[in-house]
Amino acid sequence: MKLDKYALKAGREQTVFEFISEGRKGAIRKIILFQTTTEPNLYNLALGDRDPVTGGVNDMAVTNNGDTDKVLATVVAALYAFCERYPDAFVFATGSTAARTRLYRMGITRFLDEVQDHFLLYGQVGDDFPEFELGKDYDGFLVKRKFK
Repeated sequence: MKLDKYALKAGREQTVFEFISEGRKGAIRKIILFQTTTEPNLYNLALGDRDPVTGGVNDMAVTNNGDTDKVLATVVAALYAFCERYPDAFVFATGSTAARTRLYRMGITRFLDEVQDHFLLYGQVGDDFPEFELGKDYDGFLVKRKFK
């Protein structure tokens, strides 16, 4: 992905990444979390503003900082780093709202060739995860890094 991205600060385990979004609303601290699930090698990707009180992720915050592409490119950079550390991991992502899930699908679609060169990509439809297809709506997305 040949987009500008923010500098990432990674935690030791490469499951927590932080960066600062800079835009029309100022500097906003963001967090990307790769959270374990009850399924082995399955992680949930969470993205949001860093809550100044708890230090946790607020995935319902609406930042509107005018840097969506740069934020998404930064998330992809974190995904690459995470997958380097955890090569057997599957990562699930969905938006906290339907609009955000649609935004993620549009980003995937714009860079589909590159995504498919580096990742196995599936779209969630109910409880099923068929291979991702253009023009279809999905409830979420599942990826696994391809290593050649």
